[in-house]
Amino acid sequence: MTELSFPGFDLARFVRETLGEDLGEGLPGGGRDVTSDSVIPADARFFGVMDSRDAIVVAGLPIAVAFFRALDPDMQIELLVGEGDEVPAGTDLMRLEGNARAMLTAERSALNTVQHLSGIATLTRDYVRAMDNPACTLLDTRKTIPGLRHLEKYAVRMGGGSNHRMGLWDAAMIKDNHVLVAGSVGEAVRRAVEAGVTQIICEVDRLDQIEPALAAGATRLLLDNMEPGTLRDAVAIVAGRVPTEASGGINLQTIKAKAATGVNYVSVGRLTQSAPAADIGLDFTAL
Repeated sequence: MTELSFPGFDLARFVRETLGEDLGEGLPGGGRDVTSDSVIPADARFFGVMDSRDAIVVAGLPIAVAFFRALDPDMQIELLVGEGDEVPAGTDLMRLEGNARAMLTAERSALNTVQHLSGIATLTRDYVRAMDNPACTLLDTRKTIPGLRHLEKYAVRMGGGSNHRMGLWDAAMIKDNHVLVAGSVGEAVRRAVEAGVTQIICEVDRLDQIEPALAAGATRLLLDNMEPGTLRDAVAIVAGRVPTEASGGINLQTIKAKAATGVNYVSVGRLTQSAPAADIGLDFTAL
């Protein structure tokens, strides 16, 4: 894969704005890489190798390609691994040859992106393994860095997880504050149904909220902060009428027990909120 395209994400715009931020576009004295422009001859060429110092699940290499080619369209780039590949520490990920200034100017933007996305993909794979349950689907949440949601959710998919709703627009999620205003779980769900919403996820934190939510028309129940025993009871009450999702208090130590209760989904905010960046470097040789 050398290009990245999915609905809601404009790769060219992302590359342009990210490079513009680093170059200080529109700021006094901005619009250039003052270090490379003053130290590196305009016609100098580099050979570069991007490699991982950690064992990782790879995500974001096509975006790195776009950064480099935005500044040197003729740059020769060879991807050595695929998106979603699991590779050991010391693996070469990409080889590059082209204009030295372009390579140095794009380096940080490219590395930041691949490090961040590979970190998310790697943590997601850790959670999938810890869950150890092909009958249960691991989901992310909306706990993403503003402006990076589409990329972070892409990285979750590369790690073997799936995406929850993308934003506030593609499904209703009724939570405690909505219930507080509506007066009850059932009334909150009823209002969403009356408004014509077709996908209605309702958060419940007590067993006695399940039947009112279902009776009002909820299409999925988010079982919030329930221990495994309570989750099993909730799944039994629902009895397959709608999908169920466990959420809250889930980490690498607790996910297996919660997934084993019979829920259809387990959602984990940590996948995007707390994933450490992968240690990935880029080494150059002058040609």
